[in-house]
Amino acid sequence: MKETKNSFSIKNWSEDDRPREKLLQKGKSALSNAELIAILIGSGSRNESAVALSKRILASVELNLNELGRLDISDLTKFKGIGEAKAISIIAALELGRRRRGEEALEKKKITSSSSVFELMQPIIGELPHEEFWIVYLNNSNKVLQKLQLSKGGITGTLVDSRLVLKTALQLGAVGLILAHNHPSGTLKPSLADKNITQKLKAAGESLDIKVLDHLIITEKSYFSFADKNLL
Repeated sequence: MKETKNSFSIKNWSEDDRPREKLLQKGKSALSNAELIAILIGSGSRNESAVALSKRILASVELNLNELGRLDISDLTKFKGIGEAKAISIIAALELGRRRRGEEALEKKKITSSSSVFELMQPIIGELPHEEFWIVYLNNSNKVLQKLQLSKGGITGTLVDSRLVLKTALQLGAVGLILAHNHPSGTLKPSLADKNITQKLKAAGESLDIKVLDHLIITEKSYFSFADKNLL
């Protein structure tokens, strides 16, 4: 009975089906997403291998790793064979991947277009369930000096402290600002508040020769640029 119970543990699979050995022999890129997740969870259930279970979990989010990263412990433990410890392993691994992407974006410090702003900020705010408003400070070579979260939650003009924005710009020696916030709803249409904030900060910076170069509305997969649409 014990043998039956453990028959779907990775160590009991045929060698060709073992994702750990496959990674050692063929390299990490040879593994499917399901095989990588199977390594994280180690085993499935009595009647299902870790790879089969991983495929089922991925199918529930239409094979989208970003969507998988949105699942919490309670979502994952609904799958038979996934307990709290395995759910935590999956969540931790996906969070590391998200942070790695953010660090890679930070290394590309020079901003050359609206798409480079999207690459910088999407890992930080693109998948959040709430709105956040950020300022990216640039030097005269359009290199990122710092990113500052200005507000969290709903976006209204009252939440924007122009003095704080400009004080930080002066301290950093910044000559340009890029505004960025996310729309959890997925809509890319700027609201009246979005437009008002842009004009408020643009006007405040002009007296100090600090330019607002762009304002991006960011969603999980796309963005809207005020500069690209000539709205600045």
